Amino acid sequence: MPHEWLPPGPEGERLHLWPYRSLPRRGFIWFVAATALLIATPLIGVIGSPVLWGLLPFLAAAIAALWWGLARSYRDGEVIEELVLAPGRLRLQRHGPHGRRQDWEADPARVRVIRHETGGPVPHYLVLEGGPREVEIGRFLTPEERLVLEYELRLRLRALR
Repeated sequence: MPHEWLPPGPEGERLHLWPYRSLPRRGFIWFVAATALLIATPLIGVIGSPVLWGLLPFLAAAIAALWWGLARSYRDGEVIEELVLAPGRLRLQRHGPHGRRQDWEADPARVRVIRHETGGPVPHYLVLEGGPREVEIGRFLTPEERLVLEYELRLRLRALR
């Protein structure tokens, strides 16, 4: 599951959330290489003819587009959310793609975990309410993982009160 509670430290309990990656970096390279090999296999029959030079740019463009699309997916998925729970203080930091960072703090005694079954951008949309504004948490998780996260957050917030 792409979230874990770290052992309590001096700041309090910490939760790390991250998007699931079905294709690791090493698999990324192997996938692109295998795709290039499979696309290039039919070109063996035209080696030495001018047709090869006519098809080669399209092969290169297809491989470059595949590489760019997967790399863009990795960059956009570089999201880490860190929730710190301590008596009298709850802090959520979201480290997004391209170095963007968003912070949210509230008093845990006033924070409520709200789940929107429908109507949100994703099913079982989770938000934390009780600070200066409402903030989403775990949007990139699956609906089942958000339900587990909601249960765990409610338990830990109840223990802090």
